[in-house]
Amino acid sequence: MKELTERQQAVLNFIARFIYEHNYPPTFRQIADHFKITVKAAYDHGRALKKKQKLRLHDKSSRTMEIISNVSYDDEQKDFEDIPILGEVAAGPRILSEENYLGNMRIHRSMLKKQKRYFALIVRGDSMTGAGVMDGDTVIIEKTETAKNGDIVVAMINEGYTLKRFFKCKENIKLQSENRAYFPIYCNDVHIVGHLACVIRSY
Repeated sequence: MKELTERQQAVLNFIARFIYEHNYPPTFRQIADHFKITVKAAYDHGRALKKKQKLRLHDKSSRTMEIISNVSYDDEQKDFEDIPILGEVAAGPRILSEENYLGNMRIHRSMLKKQKRYFALIVRGDSMTGAGVMDGDTVIIEKTETAKNGDIVVAMINEGYTLKRFFKCKENIKLQSENRAYFPIYCNDVHIVGHLACVIRSY
């Protein structure tokens, strides 16, 4: 396999540094602006890096970029773990929120428990603002099918996912909002997919 050109290596390093600093990949527009080239040229570099097995592109969207090879942009990268972003979750009206892989977030291992599995979701809605979870936040969810009273969980009900506080009552399950504008949801058929581990917010 051919070695990277000097420009391809520079583009790869830029992508790796951007992901490290922002927890998500740059757009082709941002790559183009950084190197003062056209967006098409930036996309061509991305395709070349994919062909040389240095970059993973799931489709034409730049937000799906993943670094395949280890780029020596920072020795501390071993202290981070890539968490998959699996779409959106409703924190408001019960809307359908299908899993949709959106790329990875790089999270420091000090924020995660050992031997646990995690995924990330983008929050849509304002029903959990009282718990400090805002519309547009990214929540890191620890995978589990069980929950204790008071846990903030991602639960599947009526074929949709919702983020609520969990309470087990005598006859059913209560999913409580943290916003007085919303009534609790009472149901019997609830599937817990994980509970809230931490919240990531960009200002």
